Amino acid sequence: MSLQPPASNVQPPTRTLVKICGISDPKHARLAAAYGADFIGMVFAPSQRQVTLGQAKRIAAALRRDGSRIATSAATAGIEAALRERRPLLAGVFADQDADTINAIAADCALDLVQLSGSEPWEMCGLLNRPVFKCMKVRGGQTADEVLAGAGDGGIVLLDPYVEGAYGGTGRTLDWRLAAAVARARPTVLAGGLTPDNVAEAVQTVAPWAVDVSSGVETDGVKDPEKIRAFIQAAKEAI
Repeated sequence: MSLQPPASNVQPPTRTLVKICGISDPKHARLAAAYGADFIGMVFAPSQRQVTLGQAKRIAAALRRDGSRIATSAATAGIEAALRERRPLLAGVFADQDADTINAIAADCALDLVQLSGSEPWEMCGLLNRPVFKCMKVRGGQTADEVLAGAGDGGIVLLDPYVEGAYGGTGRTLDWRLAAAVARARPTVLAGGLTPDNVAEAVQTVAPWAVDVSSGVETDGVKDPEKIRAFIQAAKEAI
């Protein structure tokens, strides 16, 4: 199958947007915001980076003194408009949790976006009260056409490599040629194995709407301020 789907009207932002995920400490959230992160991700799914509701609320309070959130549409244009008013936006990462639970946590923790990283059907995007990044786990040997055929409506595609038993944050990369073909067809968030050293090449190769990093900005499992700064700078300066 071809890795070159027909050209579309998808236009990435002038500079690639950046999501720093797996944040569990308010000080790291504030640093990422100061360095120019567009999205701060907090993990509510089972993970070594999972946050409690209390932690999530403290992170939200550190970034949102008024406790409010910006209402955004499911389209990338709506999210970009929100970012022009205030950044970073807060994203909650969930996996195989029911819609009522996700909506309740999103409201309680002032989330702007929801990321679905489990085996949820695409139809679930329509049950959520926030814009959705829908994670698609790319398996070895898959083609771009196959990935696109599995993508539904109502969410923004987030590509991450399939690793058995893991929702994300594994440090594994996926085929960037495949990702580039998907990104030409619809707005795409690229995840998986990105670091300050390779994110510029990834942006140049894939031209994603956004990039997502967690383990790639950690040292010994802890978020590293210098790596966060270097990652954001490299992603946004890539041409």
